[in-house]
Amino acid sequence: MSEPAVAPDPSTREWRQEPGAEGEWRRLDRRTLLVTAVVMTGVVVGAGVPTTLGLAGAMPLWQALAWVLAGALLLIVCGTGGEYVRWRRTRYRIGPERAELHTGLVLVKRRSLARERIRSVDLTAHLLLRILGLVKVRIGTGEQSGGESTLELDPVTRAEGERLRTELLDRAPEAPGAYREGTLAVLDPGWIRYAPVSFLTPVLGGAAAGGLVQVSEWFGAQARLFGWVADLFRDTSVLWAVLILLGGTGLAGVVGALGLWIEMWWNYRLEREPGGTLRVRRGLFTSRSVSVEERRLRGVEVVEPLGVRLSGAARVDAIATGIAHDDEERTENKTLLPVAPRAVADEVAAQVLRESVSPTNAVTLTPHPRAARGRRLRWSVACALSPVLVLTVLGLLLPDSARTVLLWCAAVCALVLLPVAVLLALDAYRNLGHGLSGAYLVTRSGSVGRTTAALQRDGVIGWTVKQSVFQRRAGLLTLTATTAAGSGAYHVRDAAQGEGLAFAAQAVPGLLEPFLTNEEEPPGRGPGTGRV
Repeated sequence: MSEPAVAPDPSTREWRQEPGAEGEWRRLDRRTLLVTAVVMTGVVVGAGVPTTLGLAGAMPLWQALAWVLAGALLLIVCGTGGEYVRWRRTRYRIGPERAELHTGLVLVKRRSLARERIRSVDLTAHLLLRILGLVKVRIGTGEQSGGESTLELDPVTRAEGERLRTELLDRAPEAPGAYREGTLAVLDPGWIRYAPVSFLTPVLGGAAAGGLVQVSEWFGAQARLFGWVADLFRDTSVLWAVLILLGGTGLAGVVGALGLWIEMWWNYRLEREPGGTLRVRRGLFTSRSVSVEERRLRGVEVVEPLGVRLSGAARVDAIATGIAHDDEERTENKTLLPVAPRAVADEVAAQVLRESVSPTNAVTLTPHPRAARGRRLRWSVACALSPVLVLTVLGLLLPDSARTVLLWCAAVCALVLLPVAVLLALDAYRNLGHGLSGAYLVTRSGSVGRTTAALQRDGVIGWTVKQSVFQRRAGLLTLTATTAAGSGAYHVRDAAQGEGLAFAAQAVPGLLEPFLTNEEEPPGRGPGTGRV
C-alpha cells in the first residue's frame, strides 16, 4: 500500500500530507548541520595539534600544517555532508494512533510505535544544543528490545521536544490524594560532600595520571616528565615518594569527582506531574529530562556503596519497566535521587511509592543463618589468599635475587588483605535480610555495595530456587524473584531452606506451591510447601 504523497515545505521545514492523511510529516531542525560542523571542527583541532607536531619532525612546519589543514577540511566537509543527507532523508510524524520515523538513503528504516504503548519521552541537550535551543528526544515503549522499541529525534527545537513530551505522555489526571504532587525533591548543594567517597574517585585519579603520561608522549616530553619526577624525589625515600604520588593522584580524583557531580546533578529536580508521571531533570552543561510513569513503577532500590554508607547517605533508584538506557549512563537514567542523607533518601522513596514510610525502612528484616556467614568468610579468605599464594609460589621458583622481594610482598599482602577480607565478609553477613512490608517484598545484601530493594509483590512473575551442593549441605538456598522491571531479578541469598520457601510462598501466594514437594515442610505451612 503506497504512502500519501508528500511535498517539502521549506518555510516550515515540514512535509505536508494530503488532506485526510494521519498527522503531518516533519523534519528535524536544520541547525543540526551547524552542530555537526562545530563538533567536527573540535574533533579535528584536538587531533590536529599532536598530528602537526608529530609531522613537523619529518618535514617543515608549514608543510605539516598544510597537510593537517587539508585533511581537517576534508573531514569537516564529509561529516557535514553526511549529516545533510541524514537530515534530508529523516522525517517523523505523530498521529492519533502511532508515532512514526522514516530515515535512510539506500537502506530506508521505517519505525512505528503505537501511541498507547509509549511509556517514556526523554529529552537530552549538550551545551551546544542548549545554546541553539535544541534537544534530542528519545521516545520509548517500555520494552527492553533495543533500538526497535525507541524513536530518536536528534535534534528538534526545545519547544517541539516539550510539545512531544506533553502530547505523548498525556494521561488522565488522578484524583487528588494524600501524597504530595509537584516537586518531591530539589538539589541541596551540600550533597556534593558525598562525591569524593564514590568509587569513581580513584578511577578518575588514575585516569588523570594516565592522561598526563599520554599527553607528554604526544608532545615528545615523556622522558622529560619522568626525569623531572625523578629529580623531584631524588632525596626522598621510596615509601614517601609513593605516598606523595598516591596523594597527588587521589587529589586529582577528588577534583574530578566533584566536577563530574556538578555536571551530572546541578539543577536536579524530582517532580510528580498530573497523570502520574515522575520527572527527573538535571545537568549543568548537558541537560537531561527523564520520565517514569508510575503505572510501570514496581518499586525502588536504596543503594549504599561502602564509602557512601559510612557517610550516612544513600541513592534511590527506580525499579520500573522500560527505562531507556544510554550506553554512557546505564545507572543514572534510573536514578531518582542522587547520593543524599539516608533520611532524605527514605523520605523520597516513600513519596515515590505513595507510602507513609518507605518499605525499605519500615520492616525489621529476617536475618539469615550462621551458615551464610561461614560461606562468606570462606569465599573472602580464599580471594584474599589467592595473590598471596601466587606470590609465594613465584618466590620459591625464581632465583634468590627475586625470592626475597616476592616473599616479602606475599607477607605484606597477607597482613593487609586477610583482615580486610574478614571484615567485609562479616559485614556482608550482617547486611543479609529479607521481609514483607505491605504490598512489597524487601531484600537486602552486599557490603562493598549494599542494596535494599523493595519490589511490589504483584510485580513478581516467577521464582527461581537455586541450591548448590554446598548450600544443600548447609541447609541454605538462594531465591530469585523474577520481574519485568529493573534488573529483572532480585535475590534472597543464602536463606534457610524452610524459612526461605515459606517466605516465597507468603510473598506471592499460589506461584511457588505447585512446584514444591512434601519432602520438607516449612514451619507454619501445610503440605505442598516444602522443597523444590
